[in-house]
Amino acid sequence: MDFNLSKEQELLRDGLTKFLATRYDLEKSRSAAKTGAGWQPEIWRAFADELGILGATLPEDVGGIGGGPVELMVITEALGHALVVEPYVDTVVVCGGLLRRAGGAKATSLLEDVAAGTAIVALAAGEAETGDRWQDAATTAQRDGDGWILNGHKIMAMSAPLATHLLVTATTSEGLSLFLVDLGEDTTGLSLTGYRTVDDRRAADIVLDGLRLPTDALLGVDGHAWPSLAQALDEGAAAICSEAVGGMRKVLADTVEYAKQRQQFGVPIGSFQVLQHRMVDMHIEVEQASAAVLLAVLHLEDDAAVRARSVSAAKATVGRAARFVGQQAVQLHGGMGMTEELAIGHYFKRLTAMQFEFGTTDHHIARYAELTKVNAQP
Repeated sequence: MDFNLSKEQELLRDGLTKFLATRYDLEKSRSAAKTGAGWQPEIWRAFADELGILGATLPEDVGGIGGGPVELMVITEALGHALVVEPYVDTVVVCGGLLRRAGGAKATSLLEDVAAGTAIVALAAGEAETGDRWQDAATTAQRDGDGWILNGHKIMAMSAPLATHLLVTATTSEGLSLFLVDLGEDTTGLSLTGYRTVDDRRAADIVLDGLRLPTDALLGVDGHAWPSLAQALDEGAAAICSEAVGGMRKVLADTVEYAKQRQQFGVPIGSFQVLQHRMVDMHIEVEQASAAVLLAVLHLEDDAAVRARSVSAAKATVGRAARFVGQQAVQLHGGMGMTEELAIGHYFKRLTAMQFEFGTTDHHIARYAELTKVNAQP
């Protein structure tokens, strides 16, 4: 199996890396996250118009390039390396995949807007009662004349405060279904409470109290949303894992450089063997995580069981690695490792939050064990 990138994939990686290195300033992005709108719309537009990454993994018939999982890995690792807060995974990976599989005129039109950078789509699936078990949605959708009435509560809808559209899961008489909410239209019955997360992203809790939607707000087949949502969970988890690898590579590089410069007893602390061993352990964890992500990415288009097993293996591996690498980096930097002025502290928060997105490390360890047990039976 060839693990090398193609020339086109290398160009994609190099172009994005150069753009982020020269135009994505960490201090400016943190300022936007803390005191501004939560993101930089001009950067998002550049992603679409100058780099084309918003459509890199979307079909050509909606203005995309038609790339696959490897392109997804290349993009998300670069975004993680630069600690980008713009909602690429939420909008392009998770919601883009859901819209693509749902099909229909509304979904196609919205995908075209996503590729063009004019639409931000967020998924509202999590609930306080069910957590990551999206298939058990307590939110309901009932037929009412020529439309739908939605009632329920959603929590931790990532990127929802930035969104132009929401994808909402709800249970109908036929089962779990997916609905499109255009936030630019009448949303009487919907209230959204936004907040900033520990890693400087934006999320929201949403209350649906008699929200009326038109008939064509239903995406896909009534009651058959779960297979697509399960795939979206795995695609989002794989993308987050790839993003974490990019972040860990940056953290490791910064820690090694700091160890070369910081002096104690008249010599660089990087000359101490015990600290060299720590940094070698960090390097090993990063490379193991990278290999696990590559395996998951290469299986994203396989059948559901193989995909789920590979993704859970990656999520568990990356969760362990992110915790270890982040903690070691902070310790080797000393107290300044958690200050706002140093990049390490921001990366540590992001690496910590990633361990809980799209299923916790413990959840994926349990899922992997269950899938392995099932497949081991004669």
